[in-house]
This record gives sequence, C-alpha cells and structure tokens, in this order.
Amino acid sequence: MSEYRLDLDRDVVALTGDLVDIPSESRHEAALADAVEAALTGVDHLTVTRDGNSVVARTMAGRGERVLIGGHLDTVPSSGNLPHSRSGGAVHGLGSCDMKGGVAVALRLARMIAEPVRDVTYVFYDCEEIDSAFNGLERLARSHPEWLEADFAILMEPSNAGVEAGCQGTLRAKVRTSGVRAHSARSWLGDNAVHRAVEVLQRLIDYRPERIVVDGLEFREGLNAVGIAGGVAGNVIPDACEVTVNYRFAPSRSTAEAEAHVRSVFAGFPLEVVDLAAGALPGLELPAARDFVASVGAQPRPKFGWTDVARFAQLGIPAVNFGPGDPSLAHAVDERVSEADLITCEQALTSWLTDQAVVGANG
Repeated sequence: MSEYRLDLDRDVVALTGDLVDIPSESRHEAALADAVEAALTGVDHLTVTRDGNSVVARTMAGRGERVLIGGHLDTVPSSGNLPHSRSGGAVHGLGSCDMKGGVAVALRLARMIAEPVRDVTYVFYDCEEIDSAFNGLERLARSHPEWLEADFAILMEPSNAGVEAGCQGTLRAKVRTSGVRAHSARSWLGDNAVHRAVEVLQRLIDYRPERIVVDGLEFREGLNAVGIAGGVAGNVIPDACEVTVNYRFAPSRSTAEAEAHVRSVFAGFPLEVVDLAAGALPGLELPAARDFVASVGAQPRPKFGWTDVARFAQLGIPAVNFGPGDPSLAHAVDERVSEADLITCEQALTSWLTDQAVVGANG
C-alpha cells in the first residue's frame, strides 16, 4: 500500500496541494492510485473498483440519470516544481493545473455528496499524458465498458472554470521530398532534397485556415509545420528531407475528410499520416449538456486542443470540459491553479448534483 494518505474532509485548496505532493508521472501513478482508492473505499455511499492504476467510484442511488466526472492522475515529468506551494491566491506545483486541481474537486464531490439527484460515476485514470496506447480511459473502455456507462460526462481538464464544449481533431503527417546525394564540393552533381522542401513550406505559408461554426461555437483550424529533418553530413548534399505537419481540424470533419484535405494541400508530395484522432462534436443540443450549462451559468466556449472528451464521444456519451485552472499554464515550470477556480468548480458542481440554487461559474 502507498505511504501516502488523503483526507477528503480537507478543503479543496488544501487537498489540491496534498495531491500535488504525491508524485505521479505517467506510468508511475501507483502511489497516488493507492491513496485515492483507500480514501474512496472508506466512503459508505460509493462502490469502488480498480483496474491497474485507474480507480472508479460509483453511487448506486437508483436515479434516472447517470453522469460521469473524470480526471487523470498522471503528470508530465517534474521540472523542479515539487513539492507544492501557495502564494498569490494559487496552488503552485507540478500537475496543480493539469489536472490535480480538477481531481481534488472530483474527490471532494465524491466524499461530500451522499445523495446526488443524479447518480455519479467518478473516474480517476492513468497515463493520459503519454501515447494513447497506454491511456487508462481507453483501457477501461475496452476492458470494462459498463463502468463508463453514462448519459453525460464532465472532464475536469483546466478550462478557467468555464465550459468548453467539443474538441478539435488532430492529424500529424510527414511530407517527404527527395533528391540526389552528392559531395558538397561537387554540388552540381546532386539534387538537394532540403531545398525542395521550400515548396512544402511555401504551401503552408500560403495556406489560409478555416473558421468553422459547429453548434454555435467557432472552431479555428490550423495547419502548421512542427518539425523538419534532413541532412546526411556536413559535406553531403542530402537526398531526403521530411517536414512534419500538424492539422487541427473542426469536429464537424471526419478523419477521412481531414486526411483528404491535407493530402490535397500537399498534392505531388509523398505523405504519410502518422497520427490521427477524431474530434468531438459539442453536443450542446442534447438535454443533459443543455441542463448542465444552464445550471452552472457559464457561456460555452470551443475547445481547441484535443482531450479525452473525444473518447467519450466515441462511446456515444456527450461530454464537456469543465475544470479549474488556465490551460496555458499546463506543463509550465510555474504551473499553478487559481484557488478561486477550485472553489467555483466545487460549488457549481455541488449545486448541479444536489439541485440547489445555481452558483455562477466563469463565462
């Protein structure tokens, strides 16, 4: 068992600091998962199950609706920002924003709300920050899909305590150019593949990304070079070069449409798609999503990055991002989460789960 203990009766700000102080880099979440499991197992109104380093806790009150509230336990590697500290109205430290603040809110809800008006499944999962092959949520969907059954899902990713709906898809591809290798002293005998990459880059410079409105939210697409590789040695004309491009596309596009679009931009060049994930439609017209947005009093915004909201979409579960913290601070050396955001999210979700008066969230 873990040497760490969590006291879920501590306020959400203090609990966030406690969570930060338990190291949980991706694939090394066991200590934190142990502490979360032990803390939740002691809560009478919860049924707790575990798969690897993912912990699931469910209320079984027999309500007519079930919602899922989820967050990942892992962090990126430390950059010397442990243990946590508090200053300037914020909790500072590795994972405070992404997303131990959100996990703290969910743990507090799980502990404090014994009789929610809708049944709740709390999911705390591992390996979100690394390759999707290791993703704990995806593993649960394969191994225990019944654990994830819900009418609506809320992912506690940082969103400045506002509602972010849907998410854009992402495609990564390698665009290749070729030439003829030669000694650089006799460069006229060769054909420089790196120079030929200029046309690839020019197409990117000339490209005008679209703005696409879906369910009333404007998603801004982007197609950009994110890497370039080429060269053999300091005295060799290179015969190969590849430009890695990343396309972020509106959730109204299918993965096939996204790939076809990128191939059309780079027509005439060999192109290999190396990563492709669909986005998630906002789903704001669905009753569960509409009721949640109305309850927390937030104006929905589009989610431009890719999050596990898309995994819920693949399961047929409408989902939104709603969590404490500024996403631009995720993974930063000075990562931090606002204490006000922590309190706002806890109060808003408590109101929604208990059908109390609305406590407005940030719009």
